[in-house]
Amino acid sequence: MAARRISGVISRSLSLRPLSSSVVSRNQFTQNGSRSNLGTDVQRFTTSAALEEPITPPVRIHDTQLLINGKFVDSASGKTFPTLDPRTGEVIAHVAEGDAEDINRAVAAARKAFDEGPWPKMTAYERSRILLRFADLVDKHNDDLAALETWDNGKPYQQSAETEVPMFARLFRYYAGWADKIHGLTVPADGPYHVQTLHEPIGVAGQIIPWNFPLLMFAWKVGPALATGNTIVLKSAEQTPLTALYAAKLLHEAGLPPGVLNVVSGYGPTAGAALASHMDVDKIAFTGSTETGKIVQELAAKSNLKPVTLELGGKSPFIVCEDADVDTAVDLAHLALFFNQGQCCCAGSRTFVHERVYDEFLEKSKERAQKRSVGDPFQKGIEQGPQIDTEQYEKILRYIKSGIESNATLECGGDKIGSKGYYIQPTVFSNVKDDMLIAQDEIFGPVQSILKFKELPEVIKRANASRYGLAAGVFTQNIDVANTLSRALRAGTVWVNCFDVFDAAIPFGGYKMSGVGREKGVYSLNNYLQVKAVVTKLKNPAWL
Repeated sequence: MAARRISGVISRSLSLRPLSSSVVSRNQFTQNGSRSNLGTDVQRFTTSAALEEPITPPVRIHDTQLLINGKFVDSASGKTFPTLDPRTGEVIAHVAEGDAEDINRAVAAARKAFDEGPWPKMTAYERSRILLRFADLVDKHNDDLAALETWDNGKPYQQSAETEVPMFARLFRYYAGWADKIHGLTVPADGPYHVQTLHEPIGVAGQIIPWNFPLLMFAWKVGPALATGNTIVLKSAEQTPLTALYAAKLLHEAGLPPGVLNVVSGYGPTAGAALASHMDVDKIAFTGSTETGKIVQELAAKSNLKPVTLELGGKSPFIVCEDADVDTAVDLAHLALFFNQGQCCCAGSRTFVHERVYDEFLEKSKERAQKRSVGDPFQKGIEQGPQIDTEQYEKILRYIKSGIESNATLECGGDKIGSKGYYIQPTVFSNVKDDMLIAQDEIFGPVQSILKFKELPEVIKRANASRYGLAAGVFTQNIDVANTLSRALRAGTVWVNCFDVFDAAIPFGGYKMSGVGREKGVYSLNNYLQVKAVVTKLKNPAWL
């Protein structure tokens, strides 16, 4: 199956359904009596989309226990925790709450499977066949996986079913293709020696995945680790534990031996910390916030100095040059920010627009945000569902308040939708300055900040003046400008006249405080391999 491009699928499959609105004037006061900095004709979205009776998801939940050594088991403590429906805040299911003792059990199973089990001793071709059988099962269970992902996370069902689950299967087919193509080198040496390098699996890999793309992050980590012959203990995000358990069950159905993949649901300070600091874990891979990434790296260093790969936060610049086709740029910038409810580490959350096209771009961006359909993600045509949980919901609203108080102009949105669930209006700010929090911090929500620039050297300096360096977008018709920016921007990915293109072969990772190492592509295999040099003395060699 060909890899699907997120931007293409989203723009084609989701309709634009305008919501009714009322208009408030620039002089409207906020609830606390202070004057808000509102743009003229600010749109207020109707709450009807969020107040409709939630659609019953077309899937049943079967797996809520921990998966250790090929079996679903209760947590050692017997504790469970609720996973919530972001549409309502109500409980979907109670899931086993793993802690340090469960991590110990999972690591012991993974260690035994690596040291004594068939997985690392299996031919690479047979490992490849298991991963391919798994991808076929994912295709078969596409709708159930998509429904669970949407129910637990809040992202639109069409996005889950038509883009993310097919991409999930594509990633495993990609890594299946690599399994039997990993090999070392024969190295010439100065003297009578035969020298070869071996690329060996690193051992037991601990993996901690986030809540914004649970299935895709599962594939980004589990795929390369299995292809290279490792065993795994994976901790899912406490907000979204359901699809990792479902997918792991399918992997075992495909023929994965017991103990090779163990899944522990639980909280970061307990299960996550125990995994990162475990003395019998050989490598840690983490995706999440920069603040938590620092803790993970510290725990890994203080324990057995295990290597760590980190895919962390971002504040990506999206640069619209003076020669841009404004209509196309507006659509692309909208996708870059609002996709996945704005809950994207690489979101184009600093939209730099050249002063010659700024006013036109701003007006059209505001119009596009006002047309964005918000509501139950199981409803056809919905572009934006709820945020993940109360914590993220309230954090976003605080940043919106900060933008208003900093004298950025609120062009549209800026408030919650309804009283149930975690829905937020698509929000656009203009007159944003570099020193404002909304231009510096990772908001992780549907808040677009539009900044003005004059010259290329100026925007390069401003775009790079961030502690993050995950991604960037460049929109121009001038190839020289594109080349200049793509080389000057300090980011791990630069998309030129596109955004959010996540092919399985394209590496992804950050500069600066956006992380260490690369996910996807051939580069990700190196995260799970050790290089060993084997030197053998030759006796009377015919040649050297």
